Amino acid sequence: MTTPQTLPGKIVLIFYGFLGCAGAILFFNLFLERIITFLAYILRMLHERDLRRKGLLTNKDTNGRRGSQGSDDSLDSWKPSVYWVMVILLLGAVVIACCASALYTPVENWTYFESIYFCFVAFATIGFGDFVVSQKRDYDNVNIYMYRFANFLCLVLGCCCIYSLFNVISIVIKQFLNWLIRRLDCHACRKKPVKARPRRNAITPGHLQRHQKQGSDLTDADSNYDSDTERRGSGEMISMRDFLQNNKISLLMMQKQLYDTSRQGSVQQGSSSGFQGGVGPLAILNKKLGQDEV
Repeated sequence: MTTPQTLPGKIVLIFYGFLGCAGAILFFNLFLERIITFLAYILRMLHERDLRRKGLLTNKDTNGRRGSQGSDDSLDSWKPSVYWVMVILLLGAVVIACCASALYTPVENWTYFESIYFCFVAFATIGFGDFVVSQKRDYDNVNIYMYRFANFLCLVLGCCCIYSLFNVISIVIKQFLNWLIRRLDCHACRKKPVKARPRRNAITPGHLQRHQKQGSDLTDADSNYDSDTERRGSGEMISMRDFLQNNKISLLMMQKQLYDTSRQGSVQQGSSSGFQGGVGPLAILNKKLGQDEV
């Protein structure tokens, strides 16, 4: 067995797990970004060839410019379909699992279905431990070092493909849930309309305003006093509710300005570091596949 049996070994495993899992997640995210970029490039080439075949996109001239401005704009705004990326990753994971199962079946004396089952459990990092490879010291007519190296490649590639596939499937599930919410029209999420209450201030209380509304001459005066612009120019005292509402709006505007300034500053600093921007898998997929509005 390869599990730690002593107390120091278990303690070392805990600290190694922190660093190892963090490094593995970083590696998977970097692989996800590279594989999505590569697939987007391939799908863009296929889309561009299809546009040329239909006559919607002309070939580049000697200066490197395109003939049609409308087709150029549509090509620049084009994003690969998340469903095609999911299908390609699924096929890649299936191919790796089939090749790895063909390797495990004769060496480990498993059935082909048991090898497929082990591949899914290992690639998805579930790790039940009911099937474990490379537990013997030597195998008959098999180079142990070559077998372990091939096992390492299969596990790394399989884990990367399954990790990328799971993240793309999460985008599809998100789209389905948004579609389902729109389909159900989300009646429970709608807020009931709140009846507007008349404003109160320190000069004219609410019960006096109700009496003043009965007269047509005083109604126009009250409506003019209720405007925030005229209140700021006049010396009239406003109510605490209006004061807090104005401060809340000013605070939101200030927060938006600070956020826009920080975003502009981070863009102007340049892209010299490769780890700037979103690192999470959803941020990578939203950027590469154009799923920000999902």
